[in-house]
Amino acid sequence: MKLVSFVQAGRSAWGVVRGAEVVALTQVWPDMVAALEAGVEQIARAAETAGQPCMPLAGLRLLPPVVAPRKILCVGLNYGRHVAEAGRELPAHPSLFARFADSFVGHGEAVWKPRASDRFDYEAELAVVIGKGGRHIAAKDALAHVAGYTCMAENSVRDFQKHNAQVTPGKNFERSGALGPCLVTADEIGDPAGLEVISRLNGEVMQHGQVSDLIFPIPELIAYISSFTRLSPGDVIATGTPEGVGSSRKPPRFMSAGDTLEVEIPGIGTLVNTVADEPAADEQGDAHV
Repeated sequence: MKLVSFVQAGRSAWGVVRGAEVVALTQVWPDMVAALEAGVEQIARAAETAGQPCMPLAGLRLLPPVVAPRKILCVGLNYGRHVAEAGRELPAHPSLFARFADSFVGHGEAVWKPRASDRFDYEAELAVVIGKGGRHIAAKDALAHVAGYTCMAENSVRDFQKHNAQVTPGKNFERSGALGPCLVTADEIGDPAGLEVISRLNGEVMQHGQVSDLIFPIPELIAYISSFTRLSPGDVIATGTPEGVGSSRKPPRFMSAGDTLEVEIPGIGTLVNTVADEPAADEQGDAHV
């Protein structure tokens, strides 16, 4: 099952993709977080109920699948070859940082190259969306807490990331990242270790990683994160980016206005975003809904 969030009559809505249509379920649950709290099986039943409104998928303005998650937690340096290209030692524990919801847009939207930097780097990642929350989740039980998966263009503003030991500024520029196009439920994926993560910049493959190569696999990440904070339905965990980022290339390869970034995870979809220069503050308006 594929779930999408989109703009309808100027407001956030969501639904289940069925062929070329979307079965809108906003009238059943106001957003995807509320639906995930009810459970994926309940969502499937609601989508099959006669009389639910439908609309063409083509032409919808898509939002990040989960528009307002309680938490977005990202893992840095989680592929061995990416650690090597960054000149770092293998970590003993996951390196975690938080991102804000307004730093992401949906599929088909423009990400903004910040006015404050010319070191805007691409990062393709598999993102995990929590379905069943909890604390102190054992690694052996962790995948049962996953609602599904989506593509993430995590992206980084490298100079701001390295201003000090905390990477928060370089990871949270407004509209610098993207999520989507949809959330694919876990039952369609099976073992996520079999997935691949690919990025293309203007059609050229820049990254191609295997999720099986994660230093800290998804069950271990969920166990570690839930040891210190409660995970809730709709929370997003970004699992790290493979080698091939622009800052490690010689010469470096950063994104500019007019570029097109694709993040493909076969079995989930392809997230496509153009790059635009960040507009002046008085021209930005409400860029997220």
